Formats: sequence, structure tokens, C-alpha cells
Amino acid sequence: MFKVNETKIDDKNFYLNGQTYENNRMKVCVGDQTIGGNTLTMIAGPCAIESEEQINSIAVSVKKAGAKFLRGGAYKPRTSPYSFQGLQKDGLIMIKKAADSVGLKVVSEVTSEKQLDFAAKYCDMFQIGAKNMQNFELLKAVGRYKIPVLLKRSFGAKIDEWLAAAEYIIAQGNRNIVLCERGIRTFETSTRNTLDISAIPVIREKSPLPIIIDPSHASGKSKYVHPLSLAAIAAGADGLIIEVHNNPKAALCDSEQQITPDDYSCLFNDVKKIANVVGRNI
Repeated sequence: MFKVNETKIDDKNFYLNGQTYENNRMKVCVGDQTIGGNTLTMIAGPCAIESEEQINSIAVSVKKAGAKFLRGGAYKPRTSPYSFQGLQKDGLIMIKKAADSVGLKVVSEVTSEKQLDFAAKYCDMFQIGAKNMQNFELLKAVGRYKIPVLLKRSFGAKIDEWLAAAEYIIAQGNRNIVLCERGIRTFETSTRNTLDISAIPVIREKSPLPIIIDPSHASGKSKYVHPLSLAAIAAGADGLIIEVHNNPKAALCDSEQQITPDDYSCLFNDVKKIANVVGRNI
């Protein structure tokens, strides 16, 4: 286990110091839940919080399937300024209420330092999205909080750049970081992004931090979420974060990549089978 006060901050962060971490994995505690170790973490919920009815319904469904965390975007950094930008503060209030009602932990994205004080009251885990992976002032700000961080890899970032971004958070005293591979941008257009399965063993060698996979953003298509999820668990991922919507066709964003609660339940059961094969619990 590494210690922050032993970390030398220079042009070569501590992940690149030649150590091998494969058998020295870190566990990140989020309340009474643990990410990392032998038990897989399942995070599920809609791309965006759209209404109380929507988030409450999904919370009940994913909890029933076996998820331990509820995800949902309140602040949505969209490519177009005219796209749905999220319900923001109202959305955070809604997801916290929905999660508490069924006993789930909340994971939601923050996009600005000025959001943190309010979001800290409603999030059990901050998510830093791909577009903000190298927003260094935001990384330093979340590092000053004690709230765990889910750090997504940017679609154009090398693995070492991703790990360096994590170092910005660690340098401020927050080691509670979970890495999330969500696909990188390549020449391939059959999927929204290209899921970098090789990032799993590479991270396990270079870093003690847990790594989970987002097959929804990687594929951009709901029909590929299931097989990519199974591949990720077989490759050694510590969990999955999956977009689930009670009516994907009517979703206000990312409708093509969200799966239904029934599909999620089926996926969950198949993940259990793969977990059993590779010696993991769920």
C-alpha cells in the first residue's frame, strides 16, 4: 500500500516507478461498500436524471437485480450547448432520495469546482467524466475532499496520462480513487468508442487502484453492452458501470446505449457466471 506523504511529485509520478502491483491491490471504501478486492462492484442507472418518477423506478429495478450503486447525471457536459444539460441541483436531490429509499450509494458527475460543496451533500462518490480527466483544477479540488472519486479515462488519453491525472487527486490527500475505462477514440466507427480491454491488465500491473469498465459509453450501442461486460470481468475488471433506463427510446440523452431493467437483470446473472469462473464474488 502506498502513502501520500511518501509520493514524490515530479515529472514521473509514483505509478511509473517500476513497482509491480498485481498482487497488491487497493480497496476503496464508499460508506459500507468496498470497490476492489475479490468482490465485483456493480453500478447502474440512467445517463441523466430526468424526473423523480424515472430515477425512483430505475433505482428499484437495479437494486432488485443486485446493483450496489446508483449512477445518474445531474450535470451533463454535452458536446452541443443546445442539448439537455441535466437537472443539476434538483437532479442531485432526486437521485439521493431515490438511492436512500432502496439502500444504494450515489455516483454522479461533477464538472466544476463550484458544484462540489452542494454535490458533497448528495454524492457518495464523485465522478470525473472523460471530458474533464485533465481539468487539473477540478482534479485538485476533488482531491481536497474526502469523498471517493471515479476517474474516467479521456477518449484521447494514454494510460500513463490517465494515471497522472489520478496523481493530481492523490497529491491533495485523497487516495480513494477508482479508475474507469470507457473506451477510446480510434478510426473504428462501428462502435461509439473502442473499449480498451488491454487497459485492465496494464492498470493492474502499473497501479494499485481498482479499475471498472463502462461498456455503455465504450460501445454506444445497447446490443454490445452485454458481451463487453462479460469480456471485462473475464479480463480482471473490478466492476461495471452500466447505463440503465426504464424507457431508453425516450431518454433525453444517449438513448441508443442504455439498456432496459430486464436486460440488466439478465446481464447481471451472466456476470455472476463469469465471476464464478475467474474466482470473483458479486
